[in-house]
Amino acid sequence: MTGFALMLSYVLGSVPTGAWLARTRGVDIRQVGSGNTGATNVARALGPAAGIGTLLFDACKGALAVAVGYAFGADALTAALCGALAVLGHNYSPFLRFAGGKGVATTLGLLLAVNPVLGACALAAGLTVMLVTRLVSLGSVVGAVTAVLAAATLGGAPWQLPLVAALAGLLVWRHRANLVRLRAGTEPRFGERVAAA
Repeated sequence: MTGFALMLSYVLGSVPTGAWLARTRGVDIRQVGSGNTGATNVARALGPAAGIGTLLFDACKGALAVAVGYAFGADALTAALCGALAVLGHNYSPFLRFAGGKGVATTLGLLLAVNPVLGACALAAGLTVMLVTRLVSLGSVVGAVTAVLAAATLGGAPWQLPLVAALAGLLVWRHRANLVRLRAGTEPRFGERVAAA
C-alpha cells in the first residue's frame, strides 16, 4: 500500500496548477516571462490573486502528499518521501512533458507537514529576504538553506537532515539561472509585471 501512496503522491504533485490556471485565461504560462509554471511567474503574468492561488495550491500538494502517506499506513520517513515525490512531480510533471516549477511552495508544504519548526524557520527567513529585497529567488534559496541549518541544529529524526538537504539542493539547482542573474544584477524583482501574451 505504501508503494501506491508514493505513486499517488507523485501524481498529486505533478498537477500543474499554474499552467492550468493560466490556460483558463488563454495564456500558455511557459511562453510568458521566465516560462516557469510557479506562483511567481503566474503572479507576474496574471496578477497577484492568481499567484497567491497557485502558491497555496502548490503548498497544499506537498502537505497533502505527506497526509496521503500516513493515510496508507506509512511511517514518518515514508510519509516524508511521499512529500518529496510530490516535489519531484511538481518539478517534472508528465502533464508538461516533465517540465514544471521549482518546487518552492511544494517543498514548504512538505516541511510544514513533516516538521512545522523547520517549515516555520524556512518560511520566516525566506519571507524576510523577499520582503526586504523583493527578490523571490533569493528568498527561496535563503529559506532552503535555513531549513538545512535548522535540521542540523534543532535535532529531530536522523533522516530529516539528509532529506531536507536533498530537497534544498534540488531547489537551489532549479534556481541556477536565477543565481546567475542575481550575480549579474539582472534578476527581476517582485512586482515587475510581465505581459501575458
